[in-house]
Amino acid sequence: MTKLTLSILDMHCSACAMRLEGIEDDLPGILAIRASYQRQTLVVEYDEALVTEAEIRQAVATKGYTIQPV
Repeated sequence: MTKLTLSILDMHCSACAMRLEGIEDDLPGILAIRASYQRQTLVVEYDEALVTEAEIRQAVATKGYTIQPV
């Protein structure tokens, strides 16, 4: 299991957080996902044998959000 923390500065409300947490339904291998619009972060725990960091980052971009370096 791998833990990834992403900084997402264009998250504005709890609906944004819920939308990002929906990535769990789109990608197999995500074990846990927590988004916080107050902290502007997305924390993803995933099985690297089933999904890659690049796929997670692409899913975030597909939802319309920009990842900032942490």
